Amino acid sequence: MTGLPILSIVTFLPLVGALVIGAFRIFGGPNFAGSASKSIAFVITLATFAASLVALAQFHPSQSGFQLVEDVPWFTGTSYKLGVDGMAILLIVLTTFLTPLCILASFKPIEDRVADYMIAFLVLETLMIGVFCALDLMLFYVFFEGGLIPMFIIIGIWGGKNRLYAAFKFFLYTLLGSLLLLAALIYMSNVAGTTDIVTLQRFPFDPHVQTWLWLAFFASFAVKLPMWPVHTWLPDAHVEAPTAGSVILAGVLLKMGGYGFLRFSLPMFPDASHLFQPLMFVLSVIAIVYASLVAFRQTDIKKLIAYSSVAHMGFVTLGIFSFTQMGIQGAIFQMLSHGVISGALFFCVGVIYDRMHTREIAFYGGLVHRMPIYAGLFMLFSMANVGLPGTSGFVGEILTMVGGFQASTWAAAGAALGVILSAVYMLTVYRRVVFGEMTNEKLSAIKDLTATEIFILGLLAISALVLGVAPSLIFDATAGSTADILAGIGK
Repeated sequence: MTGLPILSIVTFLPLVGALVIGAFRIFGGPNFAGSASKSIAFVITLATFAASLVALAQFHPSQSGFQLVEDVPWFTGTSYKLGVDGMAILLIVLTTFLTPLCILASFKPIEDRVADYMIAFLVLETLMIGVFCALDLMLFYVFFEGGLIPMFIIIGIWGGKNRLYAAFKFFLYTLLGSLLLLAALIYMSNVAGTTDIVTLQRFPFDPHVQTWLWLAFFASFAVKLPMWPVHTWLPDAHVEAPTAGSVILAGVLLKMGGYGFLRFSLPMFPDASHLFQPLMFVLSVIAIVYASLVAFRQTDIKKLIAYSSVAHMGFVTLGIFSFTQMGIQGAIFQMLSHGVISGALFFCVGVIYDRMHTREIAFYGGLVHRMPIYAGLFMLFSMANVGLPGTSGFVGEILTMVGGFQASTWAAAGAALGVILSAVYMLTVYRRVVFGEMTNEKLSAIKDLTATEIFILGLLAISALVLGVAPSLIFDATAGSTADILAGIGK
């Protein structure tokens, strides 16, 4: 390791902020800490975003392999090793971009135990970033599992009326899947004699053993993504989580499943990945079609968007297991795009929920008459979620379907049906919430977006449009990662 350890700075700067707020909490009292913690958390997350941009500037897309590597011996057989490729650095930037927006959006809604909330969010940011840059199996597992705790706390303390049920369901689903992952990691380290991810990606595991190892990793990543039928924790978690919690859950935490498939399952277990390709296509198509149909029947707008996330993650797995350049690059792009679009949609739901304290679709109608700015931005994100050309949603979906078509015609056809269904439920909910006459008298006093809300949603709108018209910004960075993955699976 030479030069400034930029990845360590990006990873642990939020944790430093959490410790500072904790010190205020202990020595200054809860009231003082609560008022100061908002500013501290926002400044720290902005600094982390700036540091991630420095790391991005130091990253060279033309070079293959991992860059900005930091490698320090840890304990026997393991090391503190960080590094990024194009896929990882972009997911880190997505994380550091969304987190300050979440902190800013929490200034008014979060009134109880504010310092504790900010600490939980900052710790969560450190753990999420660590997942994407860890190059040691055990270090990855620490970050990967550690993220459960702050999100469990965020849902369980600041969530809705059924928050404890949702928090425990989220925790148990993800924890049980990860126990098999831990068993596989221990076995792999014993057989290969190392926990170095780069070395393990080239280690020739026995094809029969690969099958069991692949299934162990699948148990964890499928739940995290989530895939059908282990997706049922997600709608409950989204509905009960505070707005910022839903944004970070959909925007970043779900992406860890897709990242895991690309970082571990494909390069480490190529034979098993080919063996289970038909199964992954079946599960992907079911997720896309089934979740879209269920979304159409929802009466809670937040739950509708949650099922929409399940459907869109089906496109990710379809692209990943197409084993094509277009499919994998489309899957990575879809993860980044979905992080922006779904985050924006959950922010949009939070805007009207903070004003009226209900998410029931039937309660609303005619918001365009009182909230024209909100109606315009909500329309943009709804169209992006459908995959309108010119938005980032179109690029990710079309590439995953083209890649999927090269591998399986029927799987691509199923995904195309999902695109049609997504248009049905998104246009329906938009019409019911925004258009028509305002018949509910309680909505007569509702206010349009504040300056802060315009700033947050405006940044997300710009991001969705920029990625939609200039996708090469992503493809140039991920070309090397995609080539390495395809080489690892013999394509």
